[in-house]
Amino acid sequence: MNYKIITVITAVVLLFGSACKVRTSGSGKANPEELLGWQLGAQAYTFNRFSFTVALDKIDSCGLRYVEAFPGQEIGGGITEKMDYKMSASSKAYVKKKLQQKGIRMVSYGVIKMKDKEDWRKVFSFAKEMGIKTITCEPEIAVMPLISSLCDEFEINAAIHNHPKPSFYWDPEIVLSSIKGMSKRVGACADIGHWVRSGLDPVTCLKKLEGRVYQLHFKDLNERNNVKAHDVHWGTGVSNISGVLAELKRQNFKGMLSAEYEYNWNNNTGDVTVSVQNFRKLL
Repeated sequence: MNYKIITVITAVVLLFGSACKVRTSGSGKANPEELLGWQLGAQAYTFNRFSFTVALDKIDSCGLRYVEAFPGQEIGGGITEKMDYKMSASSKAYVKKKLQQKGIRMVSYGVIKMKDKEDWRKVFSFAKEMGIKTITCEPEIAVMPLISSLCDEFEINAAIHNHPKPSFYWDPEIVLSSIKGMSKRVGACADIGHWVRSGLDPVTCLKKLEGRVYQLHFKDLNERNNVKAHDVHWGTGVSNISGVLAELKRQNFKGMLSAEYEYNWNNNTGDVTVSVQNFRKLL
């Protein structure tokens, strides 16, 4: 038997095995949320002191690949139009190109409140054109049937967002009663930070909304039951981030988690980066 040939074959097999291991486990190890079907990104409102163009640069630097755009933010890059359904065709083309260049997907848009029924249709049409999958919103109860039908027509989700009490949707029970009988595409955008500000437990709230949680606004706060509580690095506050992650796993949640860091506004890129790193370590 030629032992030199055996030695070479063994070396090749070991090398090939190592290469396969890197290819299959590398991405999941760096971004473990992807293995669960989670899209960890940022609500552009985190960077509302800057244009959408600059916000994309900041999101990229945080190690994130998804964005939830918000209406009212200037597009930037020499364009003074806002990120809303009224933007021109040329501005839409610019935004699409910029997203492609950065390797970032705009999968969500909001939080919106519209009074005119025709404007709701325009928003859904805009979302469809831009490839948006979920619209986060706080609609009036009277237009909920319209939103339900638009969700089915355009095949886009509507996720009802909660601000702190005394805002209308502060309690998940109110969200549940509001979406009862509506399309399965109508669910909740769970802002866990606002629940904490309202004195609610995020895990308990998620359990109440099981099966209808389509997106989250992710926050960790420095104290409970205080509307003035502020963001801290994820995993270092009172929002029970570990418990929230465990509950999302149990529910087999699929969707976007938007980092929404509403503190240290002018210099919070580092805060978001640390939070994302903590998130992935915890996960």
